[in-house]
Amino acid sequence: MIDYRPFEQRAPDLQYRDLLRRILTTGREVPTRQGVPALKVIGHEMRFPLENGFPIITERDLVSAPTGRPSPFSQALAEICAFINGAQTQEELERFGCFWWREWVTTEETAKFGLAPGDLGPGSYGAAFRRFPTAEGPSFDQMAELIAQIRAHPHLRHHEVTPWIPQYLLVGNGRRRRAVVPPCHGWFHVHLYPEERELVLSHRQRSADAPVGLVFNLIHYAAMTMMIAQATGYRPIELVYWIDDAHIYRNQIASVEQMLATEPQRFPTVTMDPSIADLFAFRPHHFTVADYHPRLARRRIPTPV
Repeated sequence: MIDYRPFEQRAPDLQYRDLLRRILTTGREVPTRQGVPALKVIGHEMRFPLENGFPIITERDLVSAPTGRPSPFSQALAEICAFINGAQTQEELERFGCFWWREWVTTEETAKFGLAPGDLGPGSYGAAFRRFPTAEGPSFDQMAELIAQIRAHPHLRHHEVTPWIPQYLLVGNGRRRRAVVPPCHGWFHVHLYPEERELVLSHRQRSADAPVGLVFNLIHYAAMTMMIAQATGYRPIELVYWIDDAHIYRNQIASVEQMLATEPQRFPTVTMDPSIADLFAFRPHHFTVADYHPRLARRRIPTPV
């Protein structure tokens, strides 16, 4: 479990706000496939010492639940738990409690890639994590092998997972893409200090919609840090987060400016059920949030889909 500082001793974390400001002030405008221009920066690092709180942004509310649906925080946990368990379809995602992929897996969208309605594709996150194709024939279970390697060989420097299956995603020779969305996140590396039983997770994200997707991806990989640590008997101490392409769409700028006008707050406390020792058994209800003080009510930020 995370050894949190007392809430009043935590410093407000400004890194997300700094990224938004950097994009607004220095971002280069580029066209996008959605038809809405975006401001873009290349290369950005954030480091989150977990003792200072779990990185749920406080500029808007991600924890309150809308009527009839799980909260955004719960859906983010559901999504990463589903992908850890190999989910590839909307039906599988919804069994975990994640409902926001529906617009990407309509009959019209999936037909573009030769997929059945509701199918994210064999080049999507869950498939890559649990069923990575190999030259030898049988697929490779990256998540199960990662846990086994950490337990057996903690001193190694290559406890790594990738979501990228090139033959399903590179289309330069006219090959059809086999994923409704090429993975935007999910390259991660687990770093261990075996003597102290401490764990750091570094994560690379190739593309980040900073006002929308990124806030859920931070939840994903902070939770991943905690889950892998608990499943292997380590204490999670830091999430290191690298973004290749961070952007804000033009139609999001007004919402971003509203968030930046709020007062910075301390990160909350997130705890997990300590009885769960199997990485594949975690579910959203095993997580509890305390000390969360968002500034703006839950709201939908425009997307260019």
